[in-house]
Amino acid sequence: MKLSLPFVKKQPCVAIVRLSGAIGLTGRGALNDTTLAPVLEKAFRKGKPVAVALEINSPGGSPVQSSLIGARIRRLADEMKIPVFAFVEDVAASGGYWLAASADEIWADDSSVLGSIGVISAGFGAHVFLARQGVERRVHTAGQSKSMLDPFSPEKKEDVERLERLLGDIHQNFITHVKTRRGDKLNQAQDLFTGEIWLARRASELGLIDGIGHLKPMMQDRYGDKVKFRRYGLRKPIWSRFGATLAQDAIAGLEERAAYARFGL
Repeated sequence: MKLSLPFVKKQPCVAIVRLSGAIGLTGRGALNDTTLAPVLEKAFRKGKPVAVALEINSPGGSPVQSSLIGARIRRLADEMKIPVFAFVEDVAASGGYWLAASADEIWADDSSVLGSIGVISAGFGAHVFLARQGVERRVHTAGQSKSMLDPFSPEKKEDVERLERLLGDIHQNFITHVKTRRGDKLNQAQDLFTGEIWLARRASELGLIDGIGHLKPMMQDRYGDKVKFRRYGLRKPIWSRFGATLAQDAIAGLEERAAYARFGL
């Protein structure tokens, strides 16, 4: 049982939430709104923190999960009236930058990679290979758009146009989020929404981040040398410790590795 002594001032505490990995995958370390909800709730509500710091290291992923996680961060920050600081490690690109932009301030290391404010859809086409092997593709649908972008059939112009419209709409949602969160900090003289990436100092010049800085010294500068830190993060399920999800984790790991490789990491 803890006793609280009157007239004894408590030391300020900063809650730290680590957001590391691809967003929306199904592996142990994947980031999605369902798994992060209880973590974020505890971080904002437990012990009355003076601030919440997000450690971000993500190459992106699902735009929906990025939006849901970012919206949850903002709801909790506004409800609890707690400032949120994002600290970028290796990369905050695409959905990773979406998460960073949900904070009130963004700080990064000199060599952090940021940006990639765009949307991508990638696949493959195997219809030529199948034809050479003498395999005939048979698809029957109710609804002319049901088999859109079937990788085993020749690509159709109307399917590509439909996909581009979808990607364009998602891209606009991303742009709106960044403009809403960063506001007048953004450099208006340059198009920041082409999917390009930058290192931290250039990102700072463009208004995508607030500057170069690391978590502990920055928080000590804001809240004093005696500020305490309390960490929150995802816990591995008990069955994963016994190798029950090795195959799934291996596939997720390959997908995540490929996502980081896009940024030379």
